[in-house]
Amino acid sequence: MLQQVNGQSSGSDAHGRESLREDLQAFLGGEAPLHQLDDLTKVNPVTLETVLRCLQARYTADTFYTRAGCTLVALNPFKPIPQLYSPEVMQEYHTAPQPQKLKPHIFTVGEQTYRNVKSLIEPVNQSIVVSGESGAGKTWTSRCLMKFYAVVAASPTSWESHKIAERIEQRILNSNPVMEAFGNACTLRNNNSSRFGKFIQLQLNRAQQMTGAAVQTYLLEKTRVACQASSERNFHIFYQICKGASADERLQWHLAEGAAFSWLPNPERTLEEDCFEVTREAMLHLGIDAPTQNNIFQCVASGL
Repeated sequence: MLQQVNGQSSGSDAHGRESLREDLQAFLGGEAPLHQLDDLTKVNPVTLETVLRCLQARYTADTFYTRAGCTLVALNPFKPIPQLYSPEVMQEYHTAPQPQKLKPHIFTVGEQTYRNVKSLIEPVNQSIVVSGESGAGKTWTSRCLMKFYAVVAASPTSWESHKIAERIEQRILNSNPVMEAFGNACTLRNNNSSRFGKFIQLQLNRAQQMTGAAVQTYLLEKTRVACQASSERNFHIFYQICKGASADERLQWHLAEGAAFSWLPNPERTLEEDCFEVTREAMLHLGIDAPTQNNIFQCVASGL
């Protein structure tokens, strides 16, 4: 006797599960290599296992971008791949008649958004949402998008306009080290984890040339200054000051040589983000002169 469960018979449920299992085995055992499926909508049947197997196969083949309809899925390679974001690749996606027919890439999203702005008679704001859990690569993706727009939206004809565009581009790119120094920290899952949210606005004129940028930050994890989880660290800027300050600066900021600070756990770890000179240079490009920097760092050091 078949029992009714929620209006359906358990026998039909069993048949459906068996059919799904057969479809799953047929898909995973098919002739087409999974790493060649560049759009998850092509996965059939769509189950958690088939999607993850497809992404795993692409990751193993060093293919880190996959479409999911109108959404782009990005996997963090956890290793440098400079050729994937080279100026040549930017130009390839920027000049392609149909960039969506090229391999999935963050530049596809960037170029499509840029073309949306160009194709409209009246300017309409375009937004790109970069979401994911800690360590997924949101900060890196934002960097790539900003650099892409700094390149493709900076092609003025006059020398004066060219210099303006160069200055804007430099400021946009140098805002990242500053925001990361003061707002990022090493966590259990990510050595350079953003501990705040940000809304980045790039401003274009009617000729689709970049004229400015604005960054709005929110929800900074202020409690990290005084309390860090086990095996995690405080914000990068504290370690940068302690490791990169000169003897005179240490004296001025009351940072004794070799002193240990209870609010700076795991200072022995050496991270790429601990470079104090990169932060200083970026601040100069943003118009923050040396005396103002000194006042800022003095305030930061007083918190130790």
